[in-house]
Amino acid sequence: MPESYSADIRSLHLFADMSEDHLKSLMRGSYVQNFPPQIQLIEEGDPSDFMHIVLSGAVELFSNWNGHETSMATVRPISTFILAATVKDAPYLMSARTLEKSRIILIPSQDVRAVFDNDAHFARAIVTELAQCYRSVIKSTKDLKLRSSLERLANYLLRQQKYAGGSSDFDLPIEKRRLASMLGMTPENLSRAFKSLHSYGVSVNGNNVTIADQKDLEKFAKPSPLIDDYST
Repeated sequence: MPESYSADIRSLHLFADMSEDHLKSLMRGSYVQNFPPQIQLIEEGDPSDFMHIVLSGAVELFSNWNGHETSMATVRPISTFILAATVKDAPYLMSARTLEKSRIILIPSQDVRAVFDNDAHFARAIVTELAQCYRSVIKSTKDLKLRSSLERLANYLLRQQKYAGGSSDFDLPIEKRRLASMLGMTPENLSRAFKSLHSYGVSVNGNNVTIADQKDLEKFAKPSPLIDDYST
């Protein structure tokens, strides 16, 4: 893998404190590949041969069962997926495909596990990353089980508004069909939910969202850091 990507790798907290020798060992068998949109990178149930790092573009994690498909998450730069399967040497529990042209680093899973055994800083960073992922799953589960579909959408919009810098006018980062899947809704239910939020000051034009009455929407949504703040 080209040395020019070392800074990108070091920017991830997983690799920030590991020794230079161990980082070089990890990168020795790695390679960078460009993928066009809508290319399936991994399939759930397959062995976890590689840990992936998204350098540019976007990757969707999704799952299928009995003819049904659901979107699980969207991975954007600079991030890894799917770390737990790599560490455990277990099959992938999700599939992944590119949403747009993407540049991805592939690191052999066996090399990740070997360095994990020999670099305490790397091992501690992986444990921290997995703990954060576990907490995110708990928050997502609480969101699905404790809130109505309308409340889930309202809180999603408030989170996206925060990511967009707090502006009352922002664009959805994903298409509505995928958003409906992530929120556990059908596209038809999502459309009705957007219309219902109009009474709380929310208007939608394509993928553009405007929140005209912040306090009214927050009063309805009742956002909680124990559900909505994925940084904790």
